[in-house]
Amino acid sequence: MSGRAGSDEHYVLDLCDEVLGRKGDRQATFDWLRGDPSPARPRGAKLPVDGYWPDLGLVVEFQEEQHSQPSPFFDRRRTVSGVGRGEQRRIYDERKRALIPQHGLRLVVIEKAAFVVKSRRIVRDCAEDLAVVRDHLFDEEPAALPDDVERLFAEQREYWGMLRDSGAVDAAAEVECMRREIGGG
Repeated sequence: MSGRAGSDEHYVLDLCDEVLGRKGDRQATFDWLRGDPSPARPRGAKLPVDGYWPDLGLVVEFQEEQHSQPSPFFDRRRTVSGVGRGEQRRIYDERKRALIPQHGLRLVVIEKAAFVVKSRRIVRDCAEDLAVVRDHLFDEEPAALPDDVERLFAEQREYWGMLRDSGAVDAAAEVECMRREIGGG
């Protein structure tokens, strides 16, 4: 695994795809979600979201350390907003938290700290990591979702609950993770 495709972000979004049973869009943008204006971009650049499942009205943001801890090397750089990169990241994260729900989408934030991390990377225990993702996606109560989306979430909660109760969740998750790792999916 090299580059962005092997990143923790892509790993977690792939787990979201697996739990949701469909592939989401990566780095999706919306005309209403923009950064601060600059001379080159008077309307501001479109801010990407990490994962977006349009048919579910769901946005997932995976937040690594730089979203909660200072990163002196990168944070010292001034941005078009006139603030350091760390402050700009905080402003943009807050903008996403406010605007995404205002546009009828559900925002789920998954922090890297929710996983087992070693040497700044997620350890990649598929069964455990699927459980973390599932808990984030289905255990947070959404403010308001269309009935069909709410029904899907209820079905998924029930399905994963049955697997968990029967003890089959670890085996099923491991089989799926192994299938993916050997190139079968």
